[in-house]
Amino acid sequence: MFVLYETPAGYAIFKLLDEKKLEQVDNLYLEFETPEKANKLLKLKHFEKFNDTTEALAAATAAVEGKVSKPLKKTLKKLLVDDVQASLLVADAKLGTAIKDKLSVQCVYNTGVQELMRCIRQQADSLLGGLPKREMTAMALGLAHSLSRYKLKFSPDKIDTMIVQAQCLLDDLDKELNNYMMRAREWYGWHFPELGKLITDNIAFVKTIKLVGTRDNMATADLSDILPEDVEQQVKEAAEISMGTEISDEDVLNIQCLCDEIISINDYRIHLYDYLKARMMAMAPNLTVLVGDTVGARLIAHAGSLINLAKHPSSTVQILGAEKALFRALKTKKDTPKYGLIYHAQLVGQASQKNKGKMSRSLAAKASLATRVDAFGEEASFELGATHKVKLETRLRLLEEGNLRKLSGTGKAQAKFEKYQAKSEVFTYQPEADNTLHVKKRKHSEIETPVKQEPQAEEEEPATPVAAAAAADETESKSEKKKKKKKKAKGEEAPETTAEASPAEAEEATPAKKKKKSKHQE
Repeated sequence: MFVLYETPAGYAIFKLLDEKKLEQVDNLYLEFETPEKANKLLKLKHFEKFNDTTEALAAATAAVEGKVSKPLKKTLKKLLVDDVQASLLVADAKLGTAIKDKLSVQCVYNTGVQELMRCIRQQADSLLGGLPKREMTAMALGLAHSLSRYKLKFSPDKIDTMIVQAQCLLDDLDKELNNYMMRAREWYGWHFPELGKLITDNIAFVKTIKLVGTRDNMATADLSDILPEDVEQQVKEAAEISMGTEISDEDVLNIQCLCDEIISINDYRIHLYDYLKARMMAMAPNLTVLVGDTVGARLIAHAGSLINLAKHPSSTVQILGAEKALFRALKTKKDTPKYGLIYHAQLVGQASQKNKGKMSRSLAAKASLATRVDAFGEEASFELGATHKVKLETRLRLLEEGNLRKLSGTGKAQAKFEKYQAKSEVFTYQPEADNTLHVKKRKHSEIETPVKQEPQAEEEEPATPVAAAAAADETESKSEKKKKKKKKAKGEEAPETTAEASPAEAEEATPAKKKKKSKHQE
């Protein structure tokens, strides 16, 4: 059983004398406590030394990529091809697979091999007796430098680093400019407070202070190169009646020095922005066309590199930059954010408030495709980004016009897509439910439908109770007069007959009276 050990100076192949020791992984370090014990377990079979640093760099690069280099292939052919039953212990599984495919040699890779490699590294100076320690150190340092330069030179992320650093510096310059401008306005505002309201542009404000100095020189100064004519006239009029305090020449000198710093930082910011714009068009042209150079650079800076951004799905690109709001919404079980850094894109800014979420989702999907083309595509062109931008602008126009689309097959017909109205689950308050009386509710079948009545002939109006009573009194008086006349006609001969009337006659008389009364009441 052989062991392949890689060093900065070359390849070392040892022969394992006692294979049973490899099974005792926990106690394997005891066999390497001294150089004598290590030499009893391992014996150096062959050492293939590199000729120069270039060959060492090629071998290290091949080992990183899991490939077999030419010096290693020649060495293994000399030692192991003749021995059919020989097995090779390797520290890298990829390298072992490559050796097995190329040379048909059985390779072993497990935790015991890893522990053996650590023990060999501990006693490497004694096991590699023919190689000086100083030479080994120099080869290791040279190989480390060469490998670092190689990775930096051929790294696909090397241009991304420039974009990330430029964008971060641009944000820092904006913060510093805002702080300096706020300080300059507040400082000069004690002397001429009206100037800050008249001149809203920061650079024009700073240039005016640098040119004029105190407000006493405002009347004679020529501000036509900095300000429009109407604003210049207002500034000169305000300088004559200003309520600010007087300041010394030394104060004005310090304020003008601050203005010089602001102007210089602003000039450098403009130069840096042009540099970033050129880098973005060269590195990610499709992404730049879709979302803009500033937003694209911020997305790349937030993801770390263009490759990492290309690996993200469109849903992640949509909320990239709003991670804090996302996790807060998930924790509180509320609505998640609809957009992150992509909110500052031009297409999302043009949309109305109700359509911003739809546009951000569509833009994130197209930006994800454009990023993958920029990262992994061979041709550097912005045709894909321009095509997708036209489609997104068309979709935005349709959304803003109220979802009007032309039907297929008809040129002039248009269809309106009605918005889906979901039924609300909120119950309204019913005041009828407050009644505590048990009222029997009628069913729908018990409700009588009203029947229209035909107009009847006009009837006589019923008499009022007062009129009815007066009519009854008159009838009674008339009946009494008639009775008296009858009595006088009969005479005095039969006065008792009327008094002694039979009860049958009395009963016959009473119904007649009742009938008369009922007729009068009617």
